[in-house]
Amino acid sequence: MILSDRDIKTALAQGRIGVDPSRGVEERIGPDSLDFRLGSSFLVFERSKQPYIDARRPETAEGASRTIDLEEGEPFIIHPHELVLATTLESLRLPDDLAARLEGRSSLGRLGIIVHSTASLFHAGWDGHATMELGNLGVMPVALYPGMRICAFTFEELTSPAEHPYGSRPEHKYGGQDGASGSRIWDEIPEEPA
Repeated sequence: MILSDRDIKTALAQGRIGVDPSRGVEERIGPDSLDFRLGSSFLVFERSKQPYIDARRPETAEGASRTIDLEEGEPFIIHPHELVLATTLESLRLPDDLAARLEGRSSLGRLGIIVHSTASLFHAGWDGHATMELGNLGVMPVALYPGMRICAFTFEELTSPAEHPYGSRPEHKYGGQDGASGSRIWDEIPEEPA
């Protein structure tokens, strides 16, 4: 069941859902979601550094991306057919009995901007800034600004608290991130059999 605006307000007031910074959060609550704003950290891919990235060979990703941190008021221009990783301005903390889903905004979608292309589920126990996979499917470059509303989170109650909330196991590799964070798929490579 998705939480309504009333339930989101209650969960925020009780501290079940944590948002930091919390200033202005009340104005960003919709009927069944909570808008988050764009942070100032972007991870961009350097296509000329590597011929390809191999999900089984971490060395193929070395030097394939760099971080851009914007100053206040400075735009980030996302070009057609470009994929960048970006972060939310706010961090999100979830209890062990609520999950969240990151959703894109229609106003940006109508410009060709996809906000989160995959992996929209934030597990119960999540704590950190969300890294979004921003893409431009349109034909025109689009300027995005830190602080603008970029996505919305919906919240779903679990039938019972999670036995192993996110962050309680070593394979939970993205919790606690505070900037745009690249793939850690290489952490999943099985060791060679003896």
